[in-house]
This record gives sequence, C-alpha cells and structure tokens, in this order.
Amino acid sequence: MTSQLDGLKRHSVIVADTGDIESIARFKPQDATTNPSLIFKAAQDQRYRPIIDEAIAAAPVGADANTRLGEVIDHLFVGFGRRILELIPGRVSTEVDARLSFDTGATEAKARRLIDLYESAGVSRDRVLIKIASTWEGIRAAERLERDGIHCNLTLLFSFAQAVACAEAGVTLISPFVGRIYDWHRKSRGVEDIAPAEDPGVDSVTRIYNYYKKFGYETQVMGASFRKTSQILDLAGCDLLTISPDLLAKLESTEGEVPRRLSPESAAASDAEHVALDEVAFRWMHNEDAMANDKLAEGIRLFDADAGKLKAAVAQRLE
Repeated sequence: MTSQLDGLKRHSVIVADTGDIESIARFKPQDATTNPSLIFKAAQDQRYRPIIDEAIAAAPVGADANTRLGEVIDHLFVGFGRRILELIPGRVSTEVDARLSFDTGATEAKARRLIDLYESAGVSRDRVLIKIASTWEGIRAAERLERDGIHCNLTLLFSFAQAVACAEAGVTLISPFVGRIYDWHRKSRGVEDIAPAEDPGVDSVTRIYNYYKKFGYETQVMGASFRKTSQILDLAGCDLLTISPDLLAKLESTEGEVPRRLSPESAAASDAEHVALDEVAFRWMHNEDAMANDKLAEGIRLFDADAGKLKAAVAQRLE
C-alpha cells in the first residue's frame, strides 16, 4: 500500500510550505512557498548563512542605511527563492512586504523589483509567484501585474469576497488559509477541536473551489495553513495544497488510500451562484465576515512583525 502523500499526489499538486531548503530536497514537491516568517526561521540556521552573505554583498554600498537594508532583504528573499528553484521543477512564491498591503502602487513596484532581481539572476518570471495580501489594494496590484506576465499568489485569504475578487482580477493563484480559519472558529466556540465534517476551513476552500470550477475561472486554488492531516486529505483534488514539512512527514509515514474529494464534476453539480462585486460590495461582504476581518488584519501584523525581526537580524550584520 502506498503512503497518503503518494496518494494525495495523484489528485493535487503538492507544494512545500517552508524556507528550509533541506526539507524541500527531501520531499521533492512540485512548487514551494515562502513568507517572511518562514524566511526569518530559515535565516537563523547557520547552514543558510551563505545566502545572507550573498545578499549583503549584492546590495549597493553607497545607499543610506534604510535603503541598503531594504535591498539586502529583497536580495535575501530572491536568494532563498533561487536555491529552492534548483530543487523543484515548478514555481516558488516570494512575498511582498506586508507593510505595503494597502498601497496598490507600492505593492506593484516591489513586485516588479523582485521579478527584476530574479530575471537578472537568470530565473524566468514564469517560475515565480509574487505573494500579495488579499486586500482590495493588493488585488488591484495583482491585476496590473498579471497583465504583464507577472504571476501572483494572493495570500491571507479568508473570505469568499476575497476569493471572488481575485478570480475577477485574473490572478494566477490564491491561498485560502484553512488552519487559521479553523483556529478562529475553535476559539470562538470555546472548543478544543472541530469535527472534520464540520471544519470551517475545509468548507471555505471547498466552496471557493466549486465556485471557480463551476463558473470557469482559471485562477487556481491552493489550500494552505493546515493544522492536521485530516484537513489536507479532505481537500484531495484541490488544484494545489501547500503543506509544512511536519505534516508532509506524517503523510509520508502513513499508509492508506486517498479518495478524491474535490473535482470539476462535483463543482459543476454544486449549488454555487454567481456573485458580482465592485469595491463597495467587496468591502461590505468582507466586513460581514468577522473571522475574515480579524484574521486578515492579524496575518498582516504577524508577517510584518517577522519581517521586522528579519530586518533587525540583518541590520546587525551590516553594522
């Protein structure tokens, strides 16, 4: 009998959710995702010190301290991305600074800068997904970038309004956060766990997947932020699933059949109804979802906090 991980690979593209290059080499995923939290964690590992040294060497010396620090961070993110791409056949996701989440122009400019660095290093833009927070402003930036062949992964996605707006904008991929939705509802209900059949994170991704497939949107759905393997297995058939190394290890060590849960056929038979959204409708619909409001704001703050820790650690090296 094959492992659950091998069974899952028959239905969904498996993506490693980590900045740990050795974990990526072990599990051999199709794609990989990074974010400031993952890069900060990886940067503490002495094995990856050469990537930091290379980023520092590549940044312009004549710039003021803040500008140089920003350049080093950009080179660092791209440096990790390039190493990861040496180990996978697909794409790597590299995140835009969370502080730009409400600034369309600045988000677009940072995305173009990251792509420039990748292309200068000989990496095609087709192998990179720019991760952008799923705010209204972030979605608008992604819409512009996609027109120029810069592919985007819209992250911190918690509400159906965000998913609809991303599809209408023609973004390449979205990352709905299963585990963080589960966390919020578990805390709200005051319970230790929620039964798999009632998991609100799994339900959210299922609804989005069915909507996209039923109405012919090309935007891919990548379930993310899992807390347990049951959440992953219940989304078998989702376009992509990005999974942390610890859960990849559990799936790899567990034998069992993995039935497909999501499919274009089941989506076509769903009761999904088409939704029309402009900015006002988007903001109201998202506002009506207390969980999505809380988790989007929290997620931006947490990514920014870890980015700040990374900047502080790099700044010490620049002194």
